[in-house]
Amino acid sequence: MSILTLFVVIPVVMLLGLWLSRNLNQVRGVMVAGSTALLLLSIWLTVAFVQARNAGNTDVMLFTYSTPWFRPLNIAYSVGVDGISVVMLLLSSIIVFTGTFASWQLKPMTKEYFLWFTLLSTGVYGFFICTDMFTMFMFYEVALIPMYLLIGVWGSGQKEYAAMKLTLMLMGGSALLIIGILGIYYFSGATTMNVNEIAAMNNIDPEIQNVSFPLIFIGFGVLGALFPFHTWSPDGHASAPTAVSMLHAGVLMKLGGYGCFRVAMYLLPAAAQELSWIFLILTTISVVYGALSACVQTDLKYINAYSSVSHCGLVLFALLMMTKTACTGAILQMLSHGLMTALFFALIGMIYGRTHTRDVRRLGGLMKIMPFLSVGYVIAGLANLGLPGFSGFIAEMTIFVGSFENAGTFHTACTIIACCSIVVTAVYILRVVGKILFQEVADPHYLELTDATWDERFSVCCLIFSVAALGMAPMWASNVISNGVEPILNVICQNL
Repeated sequence: MSILTLFVVIPVVMLLGLWLSRNLNQVRGVMVAGSTALLLLSIWLTVAFVQARNAGNTDVMLFTYSTPWFRPLNIAYSVGVDGISVVMLLLSSIIVFTGTFASWQLKPMTKEYFLWFTLLSTGVYGFFICTDMFTMFMFYEVALIPMYLLIGVWGSGQKEYAAMKLTLMLMGGSALLIIGILGIYYFSGATTMNVNEIAAMNNIDPEIQNVSFPLIFIGFGVLGALFPFHTWSPDGHASAPTAVSMLHAGVLMKLGGYGCFRVAMYLLPAAAQELSWIFLILTTISVVYGALSACVQTDLKYINAYSSVSHCGLVLFALLMMTKTACTGAILQMLSHGLMTALFFALIGMIYGRTHTRDVRRLGGLMKIMPFLSVGYVIAGLANLGLPGFSGFIAEMTIFVGSFENAGTFHTACTIIACCSIVVTAVYILRVVGKILFQEVADPHYLELTDATWDERFSVCCLIFSVAALGMAPMWASNVISNGVEPILNVICQNL
Protein backbone atom coordinates (compact mmCIF):
# COMPACT_ATOMS: atom_id res chain seq x y z
CA MET A 1 0.00 0.00 0.00
CA SER A 2 1.22 3.47 -0.86
CA ILE A 3 1.68 6.15 1.80
CA LEU A 4 -0.74 8.24 -0.31
CA THR A 5 -3.66 6.06 0.77
CA LEU A 6 -3.36 7.65 4.22
CA PHE A 7 -4.81 10.84 2.69
CA VAL A 8 -8.09 8.96 2.33
CA VAL A 9 -7.74 6.70 5.40
CA ILE A 10 -7.18 9.56 7.90
CA PRO A 11 -10.41 11.44 6.92
CA VAL A 12 -12.36 8.14 7.07
CA VAL A 13 -11.00 7.52 10.61
CA MET A 14 -11.94 11.14 11.43
CA LEU A 15 -15.49 10.46 10.22
CA LEU A 16 -15.69 7.43 12.53
CA GLY A 17 -14.26 9.45 15.44
CA LEU A 18 -16.76 12.27 14.86
CA TRP A 19 -19.65 9.81 14.69
CA LEU A 20 -18.62 8.33 18.06
CA SER A 21 -18.03 11.74 19.70
CA ARG A 22 -20.46 12.59 22.51
CA ASN A 23 -19.70 16.26 23.19
CA LEU A 24 -18.26 19.40 21.60
CA ASN A 25 -14.76 18.99 23.05
CA GLN A 26 -14.47 15.46 21.60
CA VAL A 27 -15.60 16.73 18.18
CA ARG A 28 -13.01 19.52 18.30
CA GLY A 29 -10.34 17.06 19.48
CA VAL A 30 -10.99 14.69 16.56
CA MET A 31 -10.87 17.55 14.04
CA VAL A 32 -7.65 19.05 15.43
CA ALA A 33 -5.93 15.64 15.63
CA GLY A 34 -7.04 14.63 12.12
CA SER A 35 -6.29 17.95 10.37
CA THR A 36 -2.88 18.16 12.10
CA ALA A 37 -2.05 14.59 10.98
CA LEU A 38 -3.03 15.48 7.38
CA LEU A 39 -0.92 18.67 7.47
CA LEU A 40 2.14 16.84 8.83
CA LEU A 41 1.66 14.07 6.24
CA SER A 42 1.49 16.67 3.43
CA ILE A 43 4.66 18.40 4.66
CA TRP A 44 6.47 15.05 4.93
CA LEU A 45 5.28 14.07 1.43
CA THR A 46 6.48 17.39 -0.06
CA VAL A 47 9.92 17.03 1.56
CA ALA A 48 10.20 13.34 0.49
CA PHE A 49 9.14 14.23 -3.06
CA VAL A 50 11.71 17.02 -3.37
CA GLN A 51 14.43 14.73 -1.99
CA ALA A 52 13.52 11.96 -4.45
CA ARG A 53 13.69 14.41 -7.37
CA ASN A 54 17.03 15.80 -6.17
CA ALA A 55 18.33 12.23 -5.91
CA GLY A 56 17.69 11.79 -9.64
CA ASN A 57 14.30 10.00 -9.70
CA THR A 58 12.76 11.10 -13.01
CA ASP A 59 9.61 8.91 -13.01
CA VAL A 60 6.48 10.82 -14.06
CA MET A 61 4.70 9.74 -10.86
CA LEU A 62 6.22 8.88 -7.49
CA PHE A 63 4.80 6.82 -4.58
CA THR A 64 2.70 4.85 -7.06
CA TYR A 65 0.43 1.95 -6.17
CA SER A 66 -2.31 0.19 -8.12
CA THR A 67 -4.79 -2.58 -7.37
CA PRO A 68 -7.77 -3.70 -9.52
CA TRP A 69 -11.15 -2.51 -8.31
CA PHE A 70 -13.67 -3.42 -11.04
CA ARG A 71 -12.06 -5.69 -13.63
CA PRO A 72 -14.82 -5.74 -16.34
CA LEU A 73 -14.22 -2.02 -16.99
CA ASN A 74 -10.53 -2.09 -16.01
CA ILE A 75 -11.17 0.34 -13.16
CA ALA A 76 -8.36 0.32 -10.60
CA TYR A 77 -7.52 2.09 -7.41
CA SER A 78 -4.26 3.59 -8.66
CA VAL A 79 -2.48 6.44 -6.91
CA GLY A 80 0.63 8.50 -7.54
CA VAL A 81 1.83 12.09 -7.25
CA ASP A 82 3.82 14.48 -9.40
CA GLY A 83 4.87 18.06 -8.71
CA ILE A 84 1.38 19.42 -9.37
CA SER A 85 -0.55 17.07 -7.08
CA VAL A 86 2.03 17.39 -4.27
CA VAL A 87 1.48 21.16 -3.94
CA MET A 88 -2.30 20.70 -4.27
CA LEU A 89 -2.28 18.21 -1.38
CA LEU A 90 -0.24 20.66 0.71
CA LEU A 91 -2.71 23.46 -0.11
CA SER A 92 -5.69 21.25 0.83
CA SER A 93 -4.12 20.30 4.17
CA ILE A 94 -3.35 23.93 5.11
CA ILE A 95 -6.95 24.97 4.38
CA VAL A 96 -8.54 21.98 6.18
CA PHE A 97 -6.31 22.72 9.20
CA THR A 98 -7.05 26.46 9.31
CA GLY A 99 -10.73 25.87 8.44
CA THR A 100 -11.06 23.69 11.55
CA PHE A 101 -10.04 26.62 13.77
CA ALA A 102 -12.10 29.10 11.73
CA SER A 103 -15.19 26.96 12.59
CA TRP A 104 -14.25 26.57 16.28
CA GLN A 105 -17.31 28.50 17.52
CA LEU A 106 -19.79 27.19 14.93
CA LYS A 107 -23.25 26.31 16.22
CA PRO A 108 -25.69 24.56 15.95
CA MET A 109 -25.09 20.92 14.99
CA THR A 110 -21.31 21.22 15.17
CA LYS A 111 -20.77 17.47 14.99
CA GLU A 112 -22.90 17.04 11.83
CA TYR A 113 -21.22 20.05 10.21
CA PHE A 114 -17.72 18.63 10.72
CA LEU A 115 -18.87 15.21 9.45
CA TRP A 116 -19.88 16.72 6.11
CA PHE A 117 -16.83 19.00 6.07
CA THR A 118 -14.54 15.97 6.53
CA LEU A 119 -16.37 14.03 3.80
CA LEU A 120 -15.82 16.99 1.45
CA SER A 121 -12.10 16.99 2.23
CA THR A 122 -11.96 13.19 1.66
CA GLY A 123 -13.19 13.72 -1.91
CA VAL A 124 -10.64 16.48 -2.50
CA TYR A 125 -7.69 14.40 -1.27
CA GLY A 126 -8.80 11.33 -3.22
CA PHE A 127 -9.11 13.36 -6.43
CA PHE A 128 -5.56 14.70 -6.20
CA ILE A 129 -3.87 11.36 -5.45
CA CYS A 130 -5.71 9.19 -8.03
CA THR A 131 -4.32 8.48 -11.48
CA ASP A 132 -7.31 6.39 -12.66
CA MET A 133 -9.91 8.45 -14.53
CA PHE A 134 -12.98 6.73 -13.06
CA THR A 135 -11.67 6.77 -9.49
CA MET A 136 -10.87 10.47 -9.94
CA PHE A 137 -14.45 11.03 -11.08
CA MET A 138 -15.81 9.13 -8.09
CA PHE A 139 -13.83 11.24 -5.61
CA TYR A 140 -14.85 14.36 -7.57
CA GLU A 141 -18.51 13.49 -6.88
CA VAL A 142 -17.75 12.75 -3.21
CA ALA A 143 -16.35 16.29 -2.96
CA LEU A 144 -19.41 17.90 -4.59
CA ILE A 145 -22.32 16.22 -2.79
CA PRO A 146 -21.63 17.55 0.77
CA MET A 147 -21.63 21.13 -0.56
CA TYR A 148 -25.42 21.00 -0.95
CA LEU A 149 -26.01 20.26 2.73
CA LEU A 150 -23.20 22.43 4.08
CA ILE A 151 -24.61 25.49 2.30
CA GLY A 152 -28.32 24.57 2.56
CA VAL A 153 -28.26 23.85 6.32
CA TRP A 154 -25.43 25.97 7.79
CA GLY A 155 -25.34 28.81 5.24
CA SER A 156 -26.81 32.31 5.40
CA GLY A 157 -28.96 34.53 3.14
CA GLN A 158 -30.61 32.74 0.20
CA LYS A 159 -28.92 29.50 1.21
CA GLU A 160 -31.48 27.02 -0.22
CA TYR A 161 -31.42 28.75 -3.62
CA ALA A 162 -27.61 28.97 -3.65
CA ALA A 163 -27.20 25.30 -2.62
CA MET A 164 -29.63 24.10 -5.30
CA LYS A 165 -28.08 26.27 -8.03
CA LEU A 166 -24.55 25.12 -7.16
CA THR A 167 -25.52 21.45 -7.06
CA LEU A 168 -27.50 21.46 -10.30
CA MET A 169 -24.81 23.29 -12.29
CA LEU A 170 -21.98 21.11 -10.97
CA MET A 171 -24.02 17.95 -11.58
CA GLY A 172 -24.58 19.16 -15.15
CA GLY A 173 -20.78 19.47 -15.47
CA SER A 174 -20.42 15.94 -14.05
CA ALA A 175 -22.79 14.57 -16.70
CA LEU A 176 -20.55 16.00 -19.44
CA LEU A 177 -17.49 14.59 -17.65
CA ILE A 178 -18.68 11.00 -17.45
CA ILE A 179 -19.61 11.01 -21.17
CA GLY A 180 -16.16 12.38 -22.04
CA ILE A 181 -14.29 9.93 -19.76
CA LEU A 182 -16.12 6.88 -21.13
CA GLY A 183 -15.51 8.20 -24.68
CA ILE A 184 -11.75 8.45 -24.01
CA TYR A 185 -11.68 4.94 -22.55
CA TYR A 186 -13.64 3.39 -25.42
CA PHE A 187 -11.99 5.14 -28.37
CA SER A 188 -8.43 4.88 -27.06
CA GLY A 189 -8.72 1.09 -27.17
CA ALA A 190 -7.06 1.03 -23.78
CA THR A 191 -7.21 -1.86 -21.34
CA THR A 192 -6.80 0.57 -18.45
CA MET A 193 -8.26 3.85 -17.19
CA ASN A 194 -4.87 5.04 -15.97
CA VAL A 195 -4.30 8.60 -17.19
CA ASN A 196 -0.56 8.21 -17.82
CA GLU A 197 -0.94 4.94 -19.73
CA ILE A 198 -3.67 6.35 -22.00
CA ALA A 199 -1.54 9.48 -22.61
CA ALA A 200 1.47 7.30 -23.55
CA MET A 201 -0.65 5.48 -26.18
CA ASN A 202 -1.89 8.77 -27.74
CA ASN A 203 -3.97 6.95 -30.35
CA ILE A 204 -7.40 8.62 -30.14
CA ASP A 205 -8.67 9.81 -33.52
CA PRO A 206 -8.48 13.65 -33.81
CA GLU A 207 -12.17 13.86 -34.77
CA ILE A 208 -13.15 11.95 -31.64
CA GLN A 209 -10.86 14.22 -29.63
CA ASN A 210 -12.64 17.29 -31.01
CA VAL A 211 -15.92 15.95 -29.61
CA SER A 212 -14.58 14.71 -26.24
CA PHE A 213 -12.38 17.72 -25.44
CA PRO A 214 -15.19 20.32 -25.09
CA LEU A 215 -17.19 17.87 -22.95
CA ILE A 216 -14.36 17.33 -20.45
CA PHE A 217 -13.00 20.90 -20.52
CA ILE A 218 -16.45 22.41 -19.92
CA GLY A 219 -17.26 19.66 -17.35
CA PHE A 220 -14.23 20.60 -15.27
CA GLY A 221 -14.45 24.26 -16.35
CA VAL A 222 -17.84 24.62 -14.63
CA LEU A 223 -16.08 23.96 -11.31
CA GLY A 224 -13.22 26.26 -12.36
CA ALA A 225 -15.77 29.11 -12.87
CA LEU A 226 -15.32 29.25 -16.64
CA PHE A 227 -17.46 31.96 -18.29
CA PRO A 228 -20.48 31.63 -18.84
CA PHE A 229 -20.80 28.65 -16.43
CA HIS A 230 -19.62 30.62 -13.41
CA THR A 231 -22.92 31.93 -12.07
CA TRP A 232 -23.20 29.28 -9.32
CA SER A 233 -19.95 30.45 -7.72
CA PRO A 234 -20.81 33.94 -6.34
CA ASP A 235 -24.14 32.73 -4.93
CA GLY A 236 -22.54 29.61 -3.43
CA HIS A 237 -19.71 31.61 -1.85
CA ALA A 238 -22.05 34.26 -0.47
CA SER A 239 -24.26 31.76 1.33
CA ALA A 240 -21.69 29.20 2.53
CA PRO A 241 -20.36 29.10 6.14
CA THR A 242 -16.82 30.43 6.66
CA ALA A 243 -14.80 27.19 6.57
CA VAL A 244 -16.86 25.87 3.63
CA SER A 245 -16.18 29.07 1.67
CA MET A 246 -12.48 28.60 2.48
CA LEU A 247 -12.42 25.01 1.22
CA HIS A 248 -14.77 25.74 -1.67
CA ALA A 249 -12.81 28.67 -3.10
CA GLY A 250 -9.40 27.61 -1.82
CA VAL A 251 -9.40 23.98 -2.95
CA LEU A 252 -12.62 22.78 -4.60
CA MET A 253 -12.42 25.25 -7.51
CA LYS A 254 -8.84 24.06 -8.12
CA LEU A 255 -10.22 20.62 -9.01
CA GLY A 256 -11.52 22.28 -12.18
CA GLY A 257 -8.14 23.62 -13.37
CA TYR A 258 -6.35 20.43 -12.31
CA GLY A 259 -8.85 18.23 -14.20
CA CYS A 260 -8.69 20.40 -17.35
CA PHE A 261 -4.90 20.04 -17.44
CA ARG A 262 -4.54 16.45 -16.24
CA VAL A 263 -7.41 14.87 -18.19
CA ALA A 264 -8.69 17.13 -21.00
CA MET A 265 -5.41 18.56 -22.34
CA TYR A 266 -3.14 15.62 -21.44
CA LEU A 267 -5.29 12.89 -22.98
CA LEU A 268 -6.70 14.89 -25.91
CA PRO A 269 -3.66 16.88 -27.10
CA ALA A 270 -4.69 17.27 -30.75
CA ALA A 271 -8.05 18.78 -29.77
CA ALA A 272 -6.35 20.97 -27.15
CA GLN A 273 -4.25 22.49 -29.94
CA GLU A 274 -7.17 22.73 -32.35
CA LEU A 275 -9.83 24.18 -30.04
CA SER A 276 -7.79 26.13 -27.51
CA TRP A 277 -8.65 29.47 -29.17
CA ILE A 278 -12.36 29.08 -28.30
CA PHE A 279 -11.67 28.50 -24.62
CA LEU A 280 -8.96 31.15 -24.62
CA ILE A 281 -11.62 33.72 -25.55
CA LEU A 282 -13.92 32.43 -22.77
CA THR A 283 -11.15 32.50 -20.14
CA THR A 284 -10.08 36.02 -21.16
CA ILE A 285 -13.70 37.12 -20.66
CA SER A 286 -13.71 35.32 -17.25
CA VAL A 287 -10.62 37.23 -16.11
CA VAL A 288 -11.90 40.68 -17.09
CA TYR A 289 -15.59 40.09 -16.34
CA GLY A 290 -14.84 38.75 -12.82
CA ALA A 291 -12.69 41.77 -11.97
CA LEU A 292 -15.23 44.29 -13.37
CA SER A 293 -18.12 42.57 -11.56
CA ALA A 294 -16.22 42.73 -8.27
CA CYS A 295 -15.96 46.52 -8.66
CA VAL A 296 -19.74 47.04 -8.52
CA GLN A 297 -20.51 44.70 -5.58
CA THR A 298 -21.20 45.95 -2.08
CA ASP A 299 -21.24 42.58 -0.28
CA LEU A 300 -17.77 41.48 0.94
CA LYS A 301 -18.38 37.85 0.01
CA TYR A 302 -19.64 38.72 -3.45
CA ILE A 303 -16.57 40.93 -4.03
CA ASN A 304 -14.30 38.02 -3.13
CA ALA A 305 -16.42 35.53 -5.09
CA TYR A 306 -16.16 37.55 -8.32
CA SER A 307 -12.45 38.04 -7.60
CA SER A 308 -12.20 34.22 -7.48
CA VAL A 309 -13.93 33.98 -10.87
CA SER A 310 -11.27 36.31 -12.27
CA HIS A 311 -8.33 34.50 -10.66
CA CYS A 312 -9.58 30.99 -11.53
CA GLY A 313 -10.18 32.23 -15.09
CA LEU A 314 -6.52 33.28 -15.09
CA VAL A 315 -5.52 29.68 -14.20
CA LEU A 316 -7.37 28.21 -17.20
CA PHE A 317 -6.11 31.09 -19.38
CA ALA A 318 -2.49 30.26 -18.52
CA LEU A 319 -2.97 26.52 -19.09
CA LEU A 320 -4.34 27.18 -22.59
CA MET A 321 -1.22 29.19 -23.48
CA MET A 322 0.65 25.84 -23.37
CA THR A 323 4.08 27.22 -22.56
CA LYS A 324 6.08 25.76 -19.70
CA THR A 325 6.37 29.10 -17.89
CA ALA A 326 2.64 29.89 -18.24
CA CYS A 327 1.54 26.44 -17.04
CA THR A 328 3.93 26.63 -14.07
CA GLY A 329 2.39 30.04 -13.32
CA ALA A 330 -1.11 28.52 -13.55
CA ILE A 331 -0.35 25.95 -10.83
CA LEU A 332 1.38 28.63 -8.72
CA GLN A 333 -1.77 30.73 -9.14
CA MET A 334 -3.89 27.78 -7.95
CA LEU A 335 -1.69 27.52 -4.87
CA SER A 336 -1.52 31.26 -4.26
CA HIS A 337 -5.20 31.97 -4.89
CA GLY A 338 -6.20 29.05 -2.67
CA LEU A 339 -4.29 30.51 0.28
CA MET A 340 -5.33 34.14 -0.38
CA THR A 341 -9.01 33.35 -0.84
CA ALA A 342 -9.11 31.13 2.23
CA LEU A 343 -7.63 34.05 4.20
CA PHE A 344 -10.19 36.46 2.72
CA PHE A 345 -13.19 34.25 3.51
CA ALA A 346 -11.91 33.48 7.01
CA LEU A 347 -11.66 37.21 7.78
CA ILE A 348 -15.00 38.05 6.14
CA GLY A 349 -16.68 35.30 8.20
CA MET A 350 -15.14 36.67 11.41
CA ILE A 351 -16.18 40.25 10.61
CA TYR A 352 -19.72 39.11 9.68
CA GLY A 353 -20.00 37.07 12.88
CA ARG A 354 -19.53 40.29 14.90
CA THR A 355 -21.21 42.99 12.79
CA HIS A 356 -23.94 40.78 11.21
CA THR A 357 -23.47 42.57 7.91
CA ARG A 358 -21.22 42.17 4.89
CA ASP A 359 -22.25 45.47 3.29
CA VAL A 360 -19.12 47.55 2.60
CA ARG A 361 -21.12 50.77 3.05
CA ARG A 362 -21.86 49.85 6.70
CA LEU A 363 -18.38 48.66 7.69
CA GLY A 364 -16.44 51.91 7.99
CA GLY A 365 -13.89 52.47 10.74
CA LEU A 366 -13.29 48.82 11.68
CA MET A 367 -9.58 49.51 12.15
CA LYS A 368 -10.44 51.37 15.39
CA ILE A 369 -12.56 48.50 16.75
CA MET A 370 -10.98 45.28 15.40
CA PRO A 371 -7.39 46.13 14.52
CA PHE A 372 -6.25 42.50 14.15
CA LEU A 373 -9.02 41.51 11.72
CA SER A 374 -8.71 44.78 9.79
CA VAL A 375 -4.93 44.47 9.37
CA GLY A 376 -5.44 40.84 8.30
CA TYR A 377 -7.95 42.00 5.67
CA VAL A 378 -5.56 44.67 4.38
CA ILE A 379 -2.76 42.08 4.06
CA ALA A 380 -5.12 39.71 2.21
CA GLY A 381 -6.11 42.58 -0.10
CA LEU A 382 -2.51 43.50 -0.88
CA ALA A 383 -1.69 39.84 -1.58
CA ASN A 384 -4.70 39.63 -3.95
CA LEU A 385 -3.53 42.83 -5.61
CA GLY A 386 -0.23 41.17 -6.50
CA LEU A 387 2.05 43.17 -4.20
CA PRO A 388 5.69 41.97 -4.40
CA GLY A 389 6.59 39.86 -1.39
CA PHE A 390 3.30 37.97 -1.48
CA SER A 391 2.34 34.86 -3.42
CA GLY A 392 0.00 36.69 -5.83
CA PHE A 393 2.85 38.65 -7.41
CA ILE A 394 4.93 35.53 -8.12
CA ALA A 395 2.01 33.66 -9.67
CA GLU A 396 0.68 36.47 -11.88
CA MET A 397 4.11 37.57 -13.10
CA THR A 398 4.95 33.98 -14.09
CA ILE A 399 1.63 33.67 -15.94
CA PHE A 400 1.99 36.90 -17.92
CA VAL A 401 5.66 36.31 -18.79
CA GLY A 402 4.80 32.76 -19.93
CA SER A 403 1.79 34.00 -21.92
CA PHE A 404 3.88 36.51 -23.85
CA GLU A 405 6.19 33.61 -24.82
CA ASN A 406 3.36 32.40 -27.07
CA ALA A 407 4.17 34.61 -30.02
CA GLY A 408 0.90 34.48 -32.00
CA THR A 409 -0.94 37.79 -32.49
CA PHE A 410 -4.17 36.34 -31.10
CA HIS A 411 -2.44 35.03 -27.96
CA THR A 412 -0.63 38.34 -27.43
CA ALA A 413 -3.92 40.29 -27.72
CA CYS A 414 -5.60 38.00 -25.16
CA THR A 415 -2.62 38.42 -22.80
CA ILE A 416 -2.75 42.22 -23.01
CA ILE A 417 -6.51 42.21 -22.27
CA ALA A 418 -5.96 39.84 -19.32
CA CYS A 419 -3.17 42.09 -17.98
CA CYS A 420 -5.72 44.93 -17.74
CA SER A 421 -7.51 42.97 -15.03
CA ILE A 422 -4.64 43.81 -12.64
CA VAL A 423 -5.63 47.49 -12.72
CA VAL A 424 -9.29 46.66 -12.15
CA THR A 425 -8.32 44.39 -9.23
CA ALA A 426 -6.57 47.35 -7.62
CA VAL A 427 -9.80 49.37 -7.83
CA TYR A 428 -12.06 47.00 -5.88
CA ILE A 429 -9.38 45.97 -3.36
CA LEU A 430 -8.32 49.53 -2.49
CA ARG A 431 -11.98 50.67 -2.33
CA VAL A 432 -12.79 48.13 0.40
CA VAL A 433 -9.49 48.60 2.25
CA GLY A 434 -10.05 52.40 2.25
CA LYS A 435 -13.50 51.92 3.78
CA ILE A 436 -12.19 49.70 6.56
CA LEU A 437 -9.13 51.80 7.32
CA PHE A 438 -10.02 55.43 6.97
CA GLN A 439 -13.71 56.10 7.36
CA GLU A 440 -15.60 56.95 10.51
CA VAL A 441 -17.27 54.18 12.49
CA ALA A 442 -20.48 53.53 10.58
CA ASP A 443 -22.58 52.23 13.49
CA PRO A 444 -22.13 53.30 17.18
CA HIS A 445 -23.04 49.73 18.27
CA TYR A 446 -19.82 48.49 16.62
CA LEU A 447 -17.80 50.24 19.36
CA GLU A 448 -18.91 47.48 21.77
CA LEU A 449 -17.57 44.67 19.55
CA THR A 450 -14.50 42.58 20.35
CA ASP A 451 -11.48 41.69 18.24
CA ALA A 452 -10.46 38.19 17.13
CA THR A 453 -10.37 35.28 19.62
CA TRP A 454 -7.31 33.00 19.99
CA ASP A 455 -8.67 30.36 17.55
CA GLU A 456 -9.38 33.00 14.90
CA ARG A 457 -5.98 34.63 15.36
CA PHE A 458 -4.27 31.25 14.98
CA SER A 459 -6.16 30.45 11.76
CA VAL A 460 -5.45 33.89 10.23
CA CYS A 461 -1.76 33.91 11.22
CA CYS A 462 -1.21 30.45 9.66
CA LEU A 463 -2.69 31.64 6.35
CA ILE A 464 -0.79 34.97 6.34
CA PHE A 465 2.43 33.06 7.05
CA SER A 466 1.71 30.68 4.12
CA VAL A 467 0.96 33.53 1.67
CA ALA A 468 4.09 35.44 2.71
CA ALA A 469 6.30 32.32 2.72
CA LEU A 470 5.28 31.42 -0.84
CA GLY A 471 5.89 35.02 -1.94
CA MET A 472 9.31 35.29 -0.25
CA ALA A 473 10.64 31.82 -1.13
CA PRO A 474 8.85 30.67 -4.30
CA MET A 475 11.65 28.72 -5.99
CA TRP A 476 11.06 25.36 -4.31
CA ALA A 477 7.39 25.41 -5.38
CA SER A 478 8.23 26.68 -8.87
CA ASN A 479 10.82 23.92 -9.42
CA VAL A 480 8.53 21.17 -8.11
CA ILE A 481 5.64 22.38 -10.28
CA SER A 482 7.82 22.87 -13.36
CA ASN A 483 8.97 19.22 -13.17
CA GLY A 484 5.33 18.13 -12.97
CA VAL A 485 4.21 20.32 -15.87
CA GLU A 486 6.95 19.22 -18.30
CA PRO A 487 5.81 15.61 -19.09
CA ILE A 488 2.23 16.78 -19.71
CA LEU A 489 3.35 19.61 -22.01
CA ASN A 490 5.65 17.24 -23.92
CA VAL A 491 2.59 15.14 -24.81
CA ILE A 492 0.48 18.18 -25.73
CA CYS A 493 3.15 19.91 -27.81
CA GLN A 494 4.24 16.87 -29.81
CA ASN A 495 1.07 17.39 -31.84
CA LEU A 496 2.27 20.77 -33.05
